[in-house]
Amino acid sequence: MALTRRSLCLAAAMLLLVLGTSFAEAAGDAVKRLAVQVSDKDPATFTKALNVVTNFAKNMSASGQMYEIEIVSFNAGVHLLRTDTSPVMGRIKSISESVPDVTFSACSNTIAGMTKKEGKAPPLTKVARVVPAGVRRLMELSAQGYFVIRP
Repeated sequence: MALTRRSLCLAAAMLLLVLGTSFAEAAGDAVKRLAVQVSDKDPATFTKALNVVTNFAKNMSASGQMYEIEIVSFNAGVHLLRTDTSPVMGRIKSISESVPDVTFSACSNTIAGMTKKEGKAPPLTKVARVVPAGVRRLMELSAQGYFVIRP
C-alpha cells in the first residue's frame, strides 16, 4: 500500500497530538492549553477566534483552573495582528490587558512575504510575537500538550 504525502503528514500530526497529550499527562500538569489557528482574513473568523479565547479563559478562571492560550496567525490570518488592517484591534488590546496567559503569534514567513510584496514590513500590534513559521509553531504547541483548534 502506497502512502501519500498527505497520509504521512496526517499520521505525523496525529502522532504529535498523542505524544503531546501523553507528555502533559505524564508530567501531571494541570494546566489546560489551547492553541487557536487563524489563517484567513475573514473578519468573522477573527471574531470567532477571539470569542473562543475569551470564553475559554472565562470558563477556566471560573472553575479555578490554570490555562495558557496562544493564537497563531499565518498566511492571511496575520491581518488579525496588523494595526493597519485588523478590524478587531480594540478587542486584541482589551484581551491582552485583561486575559492572563494569552499569547498572540505571527508567522515570520508570512511577514517576509508581506514585506516583499508591500515594500515595507507590515505594522504589527505591540502584543504580537513573531515565530519562525505558523504551522511549525502549531506543531510545537501540539507536542507540548496544547489542544489545537481552528474556528
